[in-house]
Amino acid sequence: MPSRLLAGATLLSLIAFAVPPLAAQEAVPPPATPGPVTAPAQEDKPAPYDQQLSRLAEILGSLHYLRTLCGETSDAWRTAMQDLLNADTESEPKRRERLTAAFNRGYRSFAAVHTTCTDAARTAEERHRNEGATLAGEIAARFGN
Repeated sequence: MPSRLLAGATLLSLIAFAVPPLAAQEAVPPPATPGPVTAPAQEDKPAPYDQQLSRLAEILGSLHYLRTLCGETSDAWRTAMQDLLNADTESEPKRRERLTAAFNRGYRSFAAVHTTCTDAARTAEERHRNEGATLAGEIAARFGN
């Protein structure tokens, strides 16, 4: 769990300091390794903060779309999300898929509404960034060591 919190703290600092957007990325499943198969019950066991983490992934997808729409071009958000996925879902492909789907859902929800960078898009980006910072802080404070 400490690596999960480190990734969460990194994500929190990126959100708080308004680092440029995260790109949507396909989840790459870990390579198959010979040996015992993990029981499905373990693989699907949700973390106590999965609901909050899913919302955070959705917010990040929204932020990625909105910030890119308004002209920012950095991969810092993608790297932060990938680090979070790697730390929190390393051996849980179904959880990884759910978080990736949440990110994509957030991206698509704003892509369907905003086609140009407007004041409304900038306001939505700011509100989502604030919500994401709050959520990341709450996850780290409540579930951290």
